[in-house]
Amino acid sequence: MTNSLKIPGAEDPGDAPSLSRRNFVSAASAAAVGGLIHEPALGQQSEEALNFIDAQTLARMIRGRQVSVLEVMESFLAQIERVNVHVNAIPTLRPRNELLDEAREADRVLARGDNVGTLFGLPLAVKDLALTKGLRTTRGSRIYQDFIPDTDELFVERLKKAGAIIIGKTNTPEFGAGSQTFNEVFGATRNPYDLSKTCGGSSGGAAVALACGMVPLADGSDLGGSLRNPASFCNVVGFRPSPGRVPKLSTNAWNMLSVEGPMARSVSDLAFLLSVMAGPDSRDPISLDDPGSTFLRPLSRTFRGTRIAWSENLGRYPVEPVVNQVCNTSQRVFEELGCDIEAGEPDFSGVDEIFQTLRAWGFAEGRRDDLVAHRDLMKDTVIWNTELGLNLTAREISAAQVARSALYRGVMAFLEDYEFLVLPVSQVVPFSVEVEWVREIDGVQMETYIDWMATTYAITCTGLPAISVPCGFTPNGLPVGLQIVGRHHRDFDVLQLAYAFEQATQYARQRPTIAELD
Repeated sequence: MTNSLKIPGAEDPGDAPSLSRRNFVSAASAAAVGGLIHEPALGQQSEEALNFIDAQTLARMIRGRQVSVLEVMESFLAQIERVNVHVNAIPTLRPRNELLDEAREADRVLARGDNVGTLFGLPLAVKDLALTKGLRTTRGSRIYQDFIPDTDELFVERLKKAGAIIIGKTNTPEFGAGSQTFNEVFGATRNPYDLSKTCGGSSGGAAVALACGMVPLADGSDLGGSLRNPASFCNVVGFRPSPGRVPKLSTNAWNMLSVEGPMARSVSDLAFLLSVMAGPDSRDPISLDDPGSTFLRPLSRTFRGTRIAWSENLGRYPVEPVVNQVCNTSQRVFEELGCDIEAGEPDFSGVDEIFQTLRAWGFAEGRRDDLVAHRDLMKDTVIWNTELGLNLTAREISAAQVARSALYRGVMAFLEDYEFLVLPVSQVVPFSVEVEWVREIDGVQMETYIDWMATTYAITCTGLPAISVPCGFTPNGLPVGLQIVGRHHRDFDVLQLAYAFEQATQYARQRPTIAELD
């Protein structure tokens, strides 16, 4: 599989460009960090500032005609042209002249004074798992490398209706399998803070595109951590909302394990995007009734007296010591916000069997026909996961559903005493882009390609909303994310606590040097 990890123009990590290193001292961390980071000067007015201005402000500037859609498009396309060759985040990009023509037409719409949507003129790239009408959707698979859908996924419909311009697709591992973004169609996506490392996955291209200022907002999906892990690895924000919060057009409409969700460089921008993606739709029977506008409310809130359960490993999983070292420095930030913190976690006994069974069942459902027709074009981990599902018995599937129900009730009982559960997102820091999956953590062997994602997939099995928010860097300059889990359907509460933490720490302002303009 080594060849699958190659990127055109960067055939070996040693071919990556030399990057400058800067040190910074954070108020929330005592460690000196030698990483590939850059914090822009206040008041900086440049093309770079346009690429990294918050999405809400940029959208307002476009609607107020303070900046043209053409100028915005040209700025983001220039950043893609300069940076994407090194990180491979957006492998499919619509023709430049086509995008510029669409931007010019958008400016004519504004000049006429027409009413426009909240995302009007913003250039967005969609994860390559989601259907995009007329735009190649490969799912990271050679089977679908020439597939052009004739319909949009539901949330893509909403992005377009809100005025966003879909410019291309962000990279993902084959069928979104595994939290390492590489595939045989486009190669690997690299971590912008260290090009020799992975960006995580499966929404890895989205996270990297955000971190590098190639898009102002991004979407993703999350089964076992695919919004949260890459956000943690790339110093952006990724939110796994409650199932049904973002409706989708799934062939199995009752599937509550995988969700669509937003990513952004800040919590407020993430809530802004979620306001468009969320909201009921009768085509999805599990869609929630709350309107998307719910997420446009102010995020500020007092947290005095709020009880938080703090866990380093959910009481059962190996975690690299440096991950907890970084995460634990955040405890005093929450204390300064007025929170009461206690060590503890719900009982997650049996969760590994639950997740492995239900995940395999989903692979059998979704990939069975591909396995029969194109086994030779599928990676070994997808074959294994699909065959595992095909060999499940009705008794095993039923037992997993019953056990998941019991797990949910146990976690709910635990959260009667605590409003939030806080823990690391990932059990490891970003690892070599040449490694398909983590084989060992702190001396403990991993049995399968998804075992190392347990601190996210365990939360998936609860169905609770969870966010990854930047919480610092290792001494080697690698990002680490903190996972905040909320109560049943209390998505907005999770965003509020993440926002308070973000405002107190400002880690997300530390950008990769590769994102700087020459």
